[in-house]
Amino acid sequence: MIDWSNFAVWIRLHHKLFLIQELPNNNMSDTNDIRRILMDNKTIAIVGLSAKWHRPSYFAAKYMVDHGYRVIPVNPNYDEILGEPCYPDLESIPDKVDIVDLFQRAETTPQYARQAVKIGARVLWLQLGIQNEEAKTIAKQAGLDYVDDRCVKIEHGRIFGGLNFMGVDTKIISSSRLKTIAN
Repeated sequence: MIDWSNFAVWIRLHHKLFLIQELPNNNMSDTNDIRRILMDNKTIAIVGLSAKWHRPSYFAAKYMVDHGYRVIPVNPNYDEILGEPCYPDLESIPDKVDIVDLFQRAETTPQYARQAVKIGARVLWLQLGIQNEEAKTIAKQAGLDYVDDRCVKIEHGRIFGGLNFMGVDTKIISSSRLKTIAN
């Protein structure tokens, strides 16, 4: 089996290489687990979702909505985002939540892990750059699936073929070169 722990995703644009995401501790079981999580869970509460279109949380939420997921915004600063009512905290959500996706600082994640357990969520997901051992322990001890340091949008695109960059959306991830016809 290939050790993916040091693997990084690079893309080529105009003869330059750009690093778009490191995949920490990435192996096939991680990919299979994330695929299962994204296939089995369709309601995502995004804590820290912004209504500002240029924020990463908005991009991730819009992408997930466009791909058939229901996104429930959790942010006390807004009344509504993406056509859904916004809630001040997880415990105020009246509907069932499958995934709690955190756009929060690492030190605040344990409180949200406790709330995720309390509301019966199935997955605690911490976004890129966010890791917290206490939140992980809380989630794992309660039987929740746990994902950290990953973007739900990037992972969905990587696994289900929705990666795009600068309008290029092939729906295929391949290392094979396309055959070209010479003029």
